Amino acid sequence: MRKLAVIIILFITSIELAPGQGLYSPGSPQDDGRFVASTKQVNQFFRRFNGEESADGTKRYYEDDSNYRNRELRGKFISILFDNETSGIQNNLKTEFMKEVLSEPLPQYLAFHRGEWFAEVATTFIYKGKKENVTLFMKLQPEGLGYEWVVDRVSFAPFKNLFKKPQGDQKSFLHPMSHEIGFMNLRKAFQDNKLPEAYTPKEYEPDYLTLFLYEVKNGNLKFDNISDVKFHFFQINDWYFELNQFNRPGFNTGWLISNLIKLKPGDKEVVQKFIYDQN
Repeated sequence: MRKLAVIIILFITSIELAPGQGLYSPGSPQDDGRFVASTKQVNQFFRRFNGEESADGTKRYYEDDSNYRNRELRGKFISILFDNETSGIQNNLKTEFMKEVLSEPLPQYLAFHRGEWFAEVATTFIYKGKKENVTLFMKLQPEGLGYEWVVDRVSFAPFKNLFKKPQGDQKSFLHPMSHEIGFMNLRKAFQDNKLPEAYTPKEYEPDYLTLFLYEVKNGNLKFDNISDVKFHFFQINDWYFELNQFNRPGFNTGWLISNLIKLKPGDKEVVQKFIYDQN
């Protein structure tokens, strides 16, 4: 029995990348199964992406360790950090992403405290006696000697529907000579008009977070539950990816990349507006 155990250990430690699973080949490595274990925590996703823990997850690597951020180790890890069952990310896109991340002259890593990543938390609140979906966007910020998560933005349909600023000929306006009559026509803006936002600057954007906090403080919005959490990353140059948790049978589970986009100039702002529901 001991001999068999030794043979198995030697076999496991001798395994390299399987045929067809090169350093930049995304998918499920055909090894002993250690690499396909679930990525159970977001912090572990960071460590695996950066190559900062052992293959079996039992040892944390630090800068003075010879295996710290080992390129081959990272290649194996990153290849199994994609959702390979439901997301449909094309293999050539994964390969291009991995080549840039694992570039020998200029590798790229994730940093927990560097910004350019945030959480999207799907919640429900009770509003006017009805359960409503509220999406909170959370970010990390420095606080004292450490960091804290804070609510940065909010998406809430009842608020969004309140502000429908008319455009063009449909827009009411205050005459440019209004100052000569002491702005007496403000009555038209605030008493006779149901769309007072028509009289705001072109760059005006409603502050939904302040509205949200106001309603919470007044007891009109009461927290109910959290239904989902995901994360959005813009840390890798010219790339965006989404991180979701998958609880299902098999090895391709845990926190995995579920969406991957190669960004061209201007794309980052477009993607962020879509995420924040500002379109």
